[in-house]
Amino acid sequence: MSRTVGITETIYRDAHQSLWATRMETGDMTAVAEAVDEIGYHSLECWGGATFDSALRFLQEDPWFRLRRLRAVIRKTPLQMLLRGQNILGYRHYPDDVVQEFCHRAVTNGIGIVRVFDALNDIRNMETAVKASKEAGAHVQGTVVYTTSPVHDVDSFLHTARGLVEMGSDSICIKDMAGLLKPYDAEKLVKRFKAELPVPLQLHCHYTSGLASMTYLKAVEAGVDVVDTALSALALGSSQPPTESIVSALAETPYATGLDLKKITEINRYYREAAGKYREFAVSKEIDTTVLSYQIPGGMISNLRSQLNAQKAGDRYGDVLAEVPKVRAELGYPPLVTPTSQIVGAQAVLNVLTGQRYSVISKEVRDYVKGLYGRPPAPVNPEIKKMVIGDEEPVSQRPADLLEPLLDRARREIIDYYQQEEDVLTYILFPEVALEFFKARAGRST
Repeated sequence: MSRTVGITETIYRDAHQSLWATRMETGDMTAVAEAVDEIGYHSLECWGGATFDSALRFLQEDPWFRLRRLRAVIRKTPLQMLLRGQNILGYRHYPDDVVQEFCHRAVTNGIGIVRVFDALNDIRNMETAVKASKEAGAHVQGTVVYTTSPVHDVDSFLHTARGLVEMGSDSICIKDMAGLLKPYDAEKLVKRFKAELPVPLQLHCHYTSGLASMTYLKAVEAGVDVVDTALSALALGSSQPPTESIVSALAETPYATGLDLKKITEINRYYREAAGKYREFAVSKEIDTTVLSYQIPGGMISNLRSQLNAQKAGDRYGDVLAEVPKVRAELGYPPLVTPTSQIVGAQAVLNVLTGQRYSVISKEVRDYVKGLYGRPPAPVNPEIKKMVIGDEEPVSQRPADLLEPLLDRARREIIDYYQQEEDVLTYILFPEVALEFFKARAGRST
């Protein structure tokens, strides 16, 4: 049966987050945004993930202003964002009032599709964001984080997806952040999802292991509706498969995207030339098959190297690579995606550098074992649990139920710098960085 496969372009979010340390400036997005809008993409992923923090921290740009500028130029193509559920765009849980307000502001500022995920696939941590985004008028894409372990299989992923559909998700995304999903496993997974779920299905893969293009082809044949790609100037490596290659591969088949390869190539030329501007931040596009053994996504690898180099222990990198799977297993096999990738990675570094495992335990690991990030996919190893929290029992309720409302207090705290209601959310998510930005902004406006 003939059907058009949709393409979500990631160059304005995940692609430059993966390969250029999230440094693309808004001007380089808007420069060809009108042409991008004419391509006919299913959506344009342009916000969320690490872009919010990086815009403030490194570019001195207001991420809300970026979103409004893009929406002003891109009128036909839905703008899409990545939201970490109850973590929003940060690294810890935030109260419901903050999540609700953030989702409302994101949609009113221009986001049309909100992709919501939780690092543990704990749908309790996605519920508030799903409901708030729907109430604001967005298309909500519930997300299943893909990984491999003794406790993850097709049935467990399908259970998560069913819960997200029952919660109100308009579509489902399978998020393969480490490039672990193999072609024939994707075929099985997609067939089950399409047979048992009444909503569209999208697939997001990173190219890290070299599998992603093959995986996309089998997924398309199995019935997936949309795949995520990046213009070739910012594809491959830890980014996504090239848009041009996927469009070309599906052309003149029952799954043709209908996109004009010539127009796409013209836009890509701009980013090939712009690459020189970001050369100091660029990472290798090489394939790294070690991810198939250690399950460490590209961004996590660079973080581990940075942590070790800061401690003048770069020669221990191999030891840390071997330690990561051990820590992950002991903590109940969390998928390695923000923030659990940072939690597991940092503890692995501590274990290696101290020479005595868990002699130093990070606050984040303590909170994780206490259940404050959600329910682990499998029980935490009892011995590790004892070492981390003693006889204390982990919380059983939804972690956000333990948090007090925060909006009103934060609004009072930044009254001297307040210019827009969105500033309150910026401050809550990244307090120190936001205050520095607000002070610089005030200086620029005088």
